Amino acid sequence: MNQISQRIAALSPSATLAMSQKSAELKAAGVDVINMSVGEPDFDTPDFIKEAAKKAIDDNFSRYTPVAGYLSLRKAIAGKLLRENHIEFAPEQIVVGNGAKQELCNVLLATINPGDEVIIPVPAWVSYVEMVKLAEGVTVEVYAGVEQDFKITPEQLEKAITPKTRMIMLNSPSNPTGSIYSHDELKALADVLAKYPDIIILADEIYEHINFVGEVHSISEFENVRDRVVIINGVSKAYAMTGWRIGYMAGPLPIAKAVTKLQGQYTSGASSIAQKAAEAAYEGSLDCVEEMRKAFERRRNLIVSLAKEIPGWTVNEPQGAFYLFPEVKSFIGKRDGDRVINTSGDYVMYLLEVAHVACVDGAAFCAPGYMRLSYATSDDNIREAMRRIKEASERLK
Repeated sequence: MNQISQRIAALSPSATLAMSQKSAELKAAGVDVINMSVGEPDFDTPDFIKEAAKKAIDDNFSRYTPVAGYLSLRKAIAGKLLRENHIEFAPEQIVVGNGAKQELCNVLLATINPGDEVIIPVPAWVSYVEMVKLAEGVTVEVYAGVEQDFKITPEQLEKAITPKTRMIMLNSPSNPTGSIYSHDELKALADVLAKYPDIIILADEIYEHINFVGEVHSISEFENVRDRVVIINGVSKAYAMTGWRIGYMAGPLPIAKAVTKLQGQYTSGASSIAQKAAEAAYEGSLDCVEEMRKAFERRRNLIVSLAKEIPGWTVNEPQGAFYLFPEVKSFIGKRDGDRVINTSGDYVMYLLEVAHVACVDGAAFCAPGYMRLSYATSDDNIREAMRRIKEASERLK
C-alpha cells in the first residue's frame, strides 16, 4: 500500500540534517566525532532576550497570536529595516513565521505556479530546490565555482532568463559558501533584472550580521527593482536563536497578504513567547551580535589558514556566514586500501568514518566535487578537526 503523495515522494531529505543525525549516532556509540555539518551558532541566546521571554510568560502572552505576528514585533522589524538597511516597510508588508525557512517556502507557494521557472545561483542551500519542487516550479541552476568566488555574473543571469522566469533566489551572505555580493555586483544584477518587471527577487539575508567586510548590501537598495524584492531574515543566526523559530518576510503588500492567507491555513501565528523575545532582540543593542561576529571572524581566519595546508583542497576566503566550501575534486579516483573515492560524497563519508569529522557533501548544495564545513564551533574543535582531516586525506593515494 502506497499512501505517500507524489509531492512528498519527490522531495529529497535534508543532507545537512541527515549528516548531523549520523554524527549523533556515532557519538552515541562512543565515537569521538567532531560535528562540522550543522549550520547553527554555538553561542547561547543573549540574556536580555531570554529575560524578555520570561517576562512575556509572566505577563501571560500565552494565547494565539495574529497570523502575521504581533503588530509590536512587525513594527520593531520595520524599525530595524529602516535603521540598519535604509529601506522603508510598513508593518502590513511584514509577515512573521516559524523561522526564515517557513517564510521562504511561504513566498514560493504564494507566488509560483506549476511550470514557472525559478533561477537559483548554485552552490545553494539544500532546501531551495526542494521548496521549488513543492511549489511545482522548475529550478534553473546558474553555476559559479570557487574560481568566481561562487558569485554569478550579470551575463550568466541574463542568459538564464526566459519568458517563463518568475523568480530569482539570492542568498548573500551565502550558505554554503560564505560569499557576499558587493554593492556594485548587486547593482549589476539589479540592472539586468530591471529589464524584466515580472520577475520577483527573493533575497535571503539571514546571515546579514555575520560578515567580515563591514556593511552588507541588499539588492532592495536599488530603486529600479525595489518594488519586487522580498527580503527574508530572522533572529536565528545573528542572535543565536535557532530554536526560537522566528523569521520574517518583508515585501510587496500583495505578497504579504498572500503569505498571511497561506500561513493562516496551516500554522497560524508563531509562538507568542518567541515573538516577544525577538521583539527585544530587534529593539536592543547590537553589541552581543558584534561579539559573536568577531568570534566567527577569528574562526574563519583559523580554518582558512589550516585548510590551505591540506594538499588537494582549493579554498577561497569566505566573507560571511560560518562555512568553508573547499573544492575536493582532486581526491576523486584515489584510494585508501580497498576503499575508493568515486565522488565528493565518498570523500565526506571517508572523513566521517576514518577521521571522525562530520561534513556535508557539496552535491547536496548542487555542487558535486565540493564539501561544506561549519566553523560554528570552538577554536580547539576547528584545530583538531582540520588535523584529523589532513591526516586522513594524506592516506588517500
